[in-house]
Amino acid sequence: MQSMYFTEEHQLFRESLKEFLKKEVSPHIEKWEETGTIDSFIWKKFGEMGYFGLATPESDGGLGLDLFYTVIFLEELQKINSGGFAAAIWAHAYLAMTHLNKNAGEHLRKEYLEPSVLGEKIGCLGVSEPFGGSDVAGMRTTAIKEGHAYLLNGSKTFITNGVYCDYMIVAAKTDASAGNKGITIFVVDRNSEGVSANKLNKLGWRASDTAELAFDNVTVPAANILGEEGKGFTYIMEAFALERLVMGINAHARADYALEYALQYMSERETFGKKINQYQALRHRIADLYADMDICREYNYSVAYKMERGEYVVKEATISKLRSTKMADEVAYECLQFLGGYGYIEDYPMARLLRDSRLGPIGGGTSEILREIIAKIVIDKKEYKAPKS
Repeated sequence: MQSMYFTEEHQLFRESLKEFLKKEVSPHIEKWEETGTIDSFIWKKFGEMGYFGLATPESDGGLGLDLFYTVIFLEELQKINSGGFAAAIWAHAYLAMTHLNKNAGEHLRKEYLEPSVLGEKIGCLGVSEPFGGSDVAGMRTTAIKEGHAYLLNGSKTFITNGVYCDYMIVAAKTDASAGNKGITIFVVDRNSEGVSANKLNKLGWRASDTAELAFDNVTVPAANILGEEGKGFTYIMEAFALERLVMGINAHARADYALEYALQYMSERETFGKKINQYQALRHRIADLYADMDICREYNYSVAYKMERGEYVVKEATISKLRSTKMADEVAYECLQFLGGYGYIEDYPMARLLRDSRLGPIGGGTSEILREIIAKIVIDKKEYKAPKS
């Protein structure tokens, strides 16, 4: 695809990635979807190819590439028709590793970031809780300092990679009286005594493990704090922009995949002596859906461009996720309809794609929360400013 945002090097990367996914991932997707477990070998293969290090500095074993390599990475992951596998991969690389890239000190970079780049250690991000997903400031998980360590107690839920990870990026209140200024982020080893995980049974994303985590007097060394104590809320808010843009990009990519598949099917399926892609009612609906997808795609590219330049794109990333995930749900629903009865059959990709897509307007901040953020910016003139270094 020609675009002002992608160079020849970007396009070569895309072709190489497509071949890798076709050879190393696609043959295993059905098994992983059925078992709900991703074989461990694939993480190291991604690491060997450098895919986990796209956004990581070269000094930490990464490639330090621009954000449009990440855009390509996300787009191609959506075209293997396993939202769960894609989620497991990007939750490691762009939820857990984002915090390590940004705020880990030398010890944590050696202990967790460098092995993460290699696919030797897999991470998850623990922010959402059973009593408040998007209400970060209202979290109940606590970390009370005792000597040179903290005692971590509480729970997290809807955590992608929570069962099979090697470490967790966990937000907890270290000062309950300080509101959102009393939140700190820790790196918690999965094997720490007192950590337990319960795997959740989901409608979609079935290849990934989504967990409810519990922490019962877990001892976390003070050296495992990411950044500064009490700055966790700021770090989380900063990372939300990337997470929401990631989900916006995922959405336009899976919509693009759904349309491509539906168009191929419609070019082959005949009724009453003609291909169904020749019926005006269907052609015009395809035109509307494609236009909606392309608008979201170009908008998402523009947000990625701004983010790459260092702009603080809270509003833009929020709009990206809100509109793109809604669009992707509509595209998946309509494309299933284009396939008729075959769309409802599990041997075809649309049933899974519809289920997987439905998480888009929920995860990473529900659409209702996102609308309120946008309303505060547009109506109340609230300003979201980048945290000071």
